[in-house]
Amino acid sequence: MTGICTGRVAVVTGAGRGLGRAHALALAAEGAHVVVNDLGVAPDGAGTSAGPAQQVADEIRAAGGRAVAHTGDITTIDGAASLVTTALDAFGRLDALVNNAGFLRDRMLVNLDEDDWDTVIRVHLKGHFLPLRHAAAHWRAEAKAGRRPDARVVNTSSGAGLLGSVGQGNYSAAKAGILGLTLVAAAEMARYGVQINAIAPAARTRMTEQTFADTMAAPAEGEFDAMAPENVSPLVVWLSSTASDGVTGRVFEAEAGRITVMEGWRPGPTADKGSRWTPTEAGETARTLLAAAEVPQPVYGAR
Repeated sequence: MTGICTGRVAVVTGAGRGLGRAHALALAAEGAHVVVNDLGVAPDGAGTSAGPAQQVADEIRAAGGRAVAHTGDITTIDGAASLVTTALDAFGRLDALVNNAGFLRDRMLVNLDEDDWDTVIRVHLKGHFLPLRHAAAHWRAEAKAGRRPDARVVNTSSGAGLLGSVGQGNYSAAKAGILGLTLVAAAEMARYGVQINAIAPAARTRMTEQTFADTMAAPAEGEFDAMAPENVSPLVVWLSSTASDGVTGRVFEAEAGRITVMEGWRPGPTADKGSRWTPTEAGETARTLLAAAEVPQPVYGAR
């Protein structure tokens, strides 16, 4: 297979189904050798199975590509380290990491217990940090040995991380954390030849087809399937390739046929008294500034 990722080695987490599967297949179609990671859990994180990762790896090989399955838990130090080791052992190098793994445990805030909070933060946020940390250590070592990499990381956030989502306090917090991690990692790793970006995709997956059933419904036969996960993958492939040279520390929304560069927190209307405000003055000034500010987008699901 030839394409914009020919000869590159890419790792995709959560690649047994949904968006991860689509990314892995698209990367392979563009010539990448792929490590297909998936723990094979249920939508709420229960259970494990080697089947999903192996099926996608087999599908890539059947189409003429090269792939290996990895079923380790990337939220553990050993599992994340073995993800990098698997790429190096199987293909001799690592060029791209696509962090995608995750699941949902949705609850309204007053019903969100500690385990639901900890588990979702662990899988999404720690599950991004540990693979990124081990891949970054490898690439830094390569750069210091005189073999400067041309490496890429694509992290997966969400509209919930950008705007919030009612009933998803744990998920929204994790996805917002991924954005902060992306910005810091991009700044720290630039000197070693590593570019790090994030996407906020909207697509039909096991996580969204129930939560957002109306918007995720399949179209009528013959119509464009706007919510197909395959619509997001071309951007992921490009960000994983050398063609994306110079693009780092950015966040993209990707949905259907639309790609949007997201512009994050930046200063809006400002007032400076030059000395300390009284509470009443501070409140009056804040209201004046808010009147001149842009109205924020609504939180998903807000009534």
